Amino acid sequence: MATSTPVRHAWRALIGLISITAVLFGINALGVYAFGKSSWLPELALDLQGGTQIILEAQGEAGAQPTPEQMEQAVSIIRQRVDASGIGETDITTQARNQIVVQLPGQADEETRDRIERSAQMQLRAVLFTGAPATSYVGEDGEETPYPTPDPTLNATPTPAPTGGSDLAWVTDALYAEFLSYDCSDDANQPADEPANQPLITCEADGSAKYILGPVELDGSAIDDATNGINSQNGQWAVNIVFDGDGADTFGEISQRLFNLSPPQNQFAFVLDGVVISAPSMNAVIVDGKPQITGNFDQESSKVLADQLKYGALPLSFEVQSSNSISATLGSQQLMIGLVAGLIGLALVAIYSLTVYRALGFVIIASLAVMGILTYITLCILAWRMGFRLSLAGVAGLIVTIGFTADSFIVYFERIRDELRDGKSITSAVEDGWARAKRTIYISKSINILAAVVLYILADATVKGFAFTLGLTTVIDILIFILFTHPVLQLLARTKFFGDGHPLSGLDPRALGAVYRGRAQFRAPVAATGKTAAERRTSRARGEAERRQTIAERKLAQQSADTRSAGEGND
Repeated sequence: MATSTPVRHAWRALIGLISITAVLFGINALGVYAFGKSSWLPELALDLQGGTQIILEAQGEAGAQPTPEQMEQAVSIIRQRVDASGIGETDITTQARNQIVVQLPGQADEETRDRIERSAQMQLRAVLFTGAPATSYVGEDGEETPYPTPDPTLNATPTPAPTGGSDLAWVTDALYAEFLSYDCSDDANQPADEPANQPLITCEADGSAKYILGPVELDGSAIDDATNGINSQNGQWAVNIVFDGDGADTFGEISQRLFNLSPPQNQFAFVLDGVVISAPSMNAVIVDGKPQITGNFDQESSKVLADQLKYGALPLSFEVQSSNSISATLGSQQLMIGLVAGLIGLALVAIYSLTVYRALGFVIIASLAVMGILTYITLCILAWRMGFRLSLAGVAGLIVTIGFTADSFIVYFERIRDELRDGKSITSAVEDGWARAKRTIYISKSINILAAVVLYILADATVKGFAFTLGLTTVIDILIFILFTHPVLQLLARTKFFGDGHPLSGLDPRALGAVYRGRAQFRAPVAATGKTAAERRTSRARGEAERRQTIAERKLAQQSADTRSAGEGND
């Protein structure tokens, strides 16, 4: 005989769930063994693991103290640089009016340190001259000779006066001599301290080239957004920039000027902390304020550049005062307490499920186990791809979700029992109960997800971990409900144990007060005054059914009884 449609759907759903699980484990295995950047354990946050502390001191102009508003803005931008999603549990605070304390979970890598320490204002300058970073030349005798220190008598005043940011009049004899002898590897050079209205000698971030740049024509505050993505024309990674209104107008004028110039004067440099992070050439006149930087990017390098451009507009310059390791604020003991609390919650849910729903409670336990597996592997992947770290607040979100998940099963199972009380077969009760229960469950889960999203957007960074895990596990809960719980019940309803309503199955129609006895068989009516065991069971079942009647059903039953009494009286 052909397999019924519900059974086919159930097996398809379970196969789909197995496929999703296999894909997730495969992705994480790829991160562990192929890229070496993932792990089979979720990453822990600062409060559970400890990490690195970096103290930055604000360098105000002319020794002026920074205002509280400037410090708050700087904290916000630094947080965006190192933890744009807010789920890496980075702790960033101010102290002593002019210091920012950055605490990162684990050991900070060089890329993260670079994002924090390179904290001066973003500057956009036109390229006047560029060359190799050499500080020596080969003379006529074939000997390599260092360029001499610039003669102080050389002309240092532009003649004639420059008329724009790309005017080569900025390159005086003294400036060119200084450029030739400029050593990119010399830590004594501090290009970030140079005035914004003067040309600048600086180097590429990797030391591969050095530049003479014109005065600052835009700063990072003019950049509204910067993202990385695939260029639709050549399929390569690129960085997309969006300027604000005034910035778009200014950049449009600059692009029109640079587009007509020859290399390297058609280049425009993005300077962070006095170092050139990118100097693309101007290949078109851009008047909409949305330029795109292309080059030899991969996904990671384009993301780094986009973050630097987007979060580079600090209102202050900072100097690193100290960098050291710190211990966990809560540590493994608190993590163990959180895990024990979660296990206690799971145990209570299991005991309640088995007590109330008997064998049906094992479906709840199995669903929670599958949900735990999917949540665990998802957290491992997110730690690799998004930098997610599990804090004690995140653990609390996971524990709270256990109760929310149990609610879904209770709503579904009670709906099935109501269908059985109406005299339906178990297979029909499972399908009809699903049709009616899923609407209620979807609405409640939507509210949970909405609450998590609002909390994630509005709450402090220390609470974002709770909101994130709450929203994540709610989504997984819906997935488990659709692809595991309902399909399993569809299959169990066709077994003899559950289909015949065994007393230990949790789906016994007689215990639920229904007239249904199993396999489309119904009891014959029995006199209400009997004293046999069968009659007593019938009386209890009828009483249970009456107790579960709605007010409307009771009124209707009373009206029917009154009508019968009136008819008997007339007789």
